[in-house]
Amino acid sequence: MNVIPTRIPEVLIVEPQVFGDPRGYFLETYQGKRYEAAGMADTFVQDNVSFSRRGTLRGLHFQHPQEQAKLVQVLSGDIFDVAVDVRRGSPTFGRWIGVHLSAGQPRQLYVPRGFAHGFCVLSDTALFMYKCSDYYAPAHEAGFCWDDPDVGIAWPVQKPLLSDRDRAFPRLRDVDSERLPAYEG
Repeated sequence: MNVIPTRIPEVLIVEPQVFGDPRGYFLETYQGKRYEAAGMADTFVQDNVSFSRRGTLRGLHFQHPQEQAKLVQVLSGDIFDVAVDVRRGSPTFGRWIGVHLSAGQPRQLYVPRGFAHGFCVLSDTALFMYKCSDYYAPAHEAGFCWDDPDVGIAWPVQKPLLSDRDRAFPRLRDVDSERLPAYEG
């Protein structure tokens, strides 16, 4: 397993070792001791799968309290995946990391607690899986708009397919600060 740091130290790209032969390939998508040794010590308690079509953008979502770290990967298709630091007081508050994830080149993105997450689909369809370190808690879910000019994410879509909820999210600066997790540096 190869772990690649990003410009936000807590966000990591993981390249699992792929064992291929003429029949196809095998890879280990998670092994707790290895991930812990690489700095991802979360205990994951929930797995989710999302199926979406081209141009769909899901996000930007986070929970507080009851934050979730996520380990995300694509099982089929291609996506552009984004993590945004929403921890008030963080030196990287409002900064984002964007990573292309593809079933054809297996990689994962580790999104730590205190980060918003979103992705858009670049292929005809995509099957997306993610592990969560805490349970989904609708009462604690929050988000901000995908096209917030203060954050400036360079999404590879111009007019994405959005849910009504995602379309209605405010800008990050307009999210009540009590809804944002605190940086514990």
